[in-house]
Amino acid sequence: MTEREIDAIRKLLTSKPRPVGWSERRERLDEVGSTWTVAPDVQCEAVDCDGVAGEWSIVAGSEPSRVLLYFHGGGYCSGSIVSHRRLVTEAGRAAGMRTLAIGYRLAPEHPYPAAHEDALAAWRILRRQGIAASSIAVGGDSAGGNLTLGLINRLRAAGEELPACAWLLSPWTDLTMSGETLATRDAVDPLIHEAYLDELADAYAPPSADRRDPLISPMFADLAGFPPILIQVGSAETLLADATRLALAAGVADVDVTLQVWPHMIHAWPVWNAHLEDGRRALASAGQFIQARMR
Repeated sequence: MTEREIDAIRKLLTSKPRPVGWSERRERLDEVGSTWTVAPDVQCEAVDCDGVAGEWSIVAGSEPSRVLLYFHGGGYCSGSIVSHRRLVTEAGRAAGMRTLAIGYRLAPEHPYPAAHEDALAAWRILRRQGIAASSIAVGGDSAGGNLTLGLINRLRAAGEELPACAWLLSPWTDLTMSGETLATRDAVDPLIHEAYLDELADAYAPPSADRRDPLISPMFADLAGFPPILIQVGSAETLLADATRLALAAGVADVDVTLQVWPHMIHAWPVWNAHLEDGRRALASAGQFIQARMR
């Protein structure tokens, strides 16, 4: 049953070729990401986070004093609050708390470090509202997972309190593209291929940038002192090695890290949780992880 469901998602994703222009790619990701709308009991509210677009969501019974701060994927060049609304709102339901989704600035119009600045602005908003760091989980998929690690790295460097935990879904952690599964999973991944990642990396961090900089490629960061991390990745992803190598690095640094490799799953599969049982199961698992680490 699961493989039939994921095959239907694969068909949806490959039904049209990837557009060439940035605006067309953004429209396409919004289209496929919002194929299934949010559940009727979800309350969403747009918010301005010091000039950065945000959206609160909550369902009845969730704890409003606890927050999942979420950064969408899209290679830093596409993705939005719209494309990830179903994922974020259902993650909040699973974790039993409010969510704040962030529409950070996108490359190539706004290359590194614009997204990092927006992530930090969103964090500052939450803290100024009196929400304890220990009551905030930070998460993201793909580039949003990269941005999650970057935010924590910046907070640690500044000697500030860190979030309770981090949730990384199909994270893109190495912009030098040295992971072996870029080649070994190329034939089974319907979305992410090395040439495409090279294009995204050029737009986000031009070749003059040092892509081994830990704020650009968290794979090369010293993770000591990071909060507990949950990494979820599909076995059919070219970015599988980005996740497994990060988990090893976190473990070596004595970080409380949990790695889940989901059989047959593709990049950021919980985005399509409305019609994918393994997407719902992954969100339930992430919700349990987050709840257990909140204080």
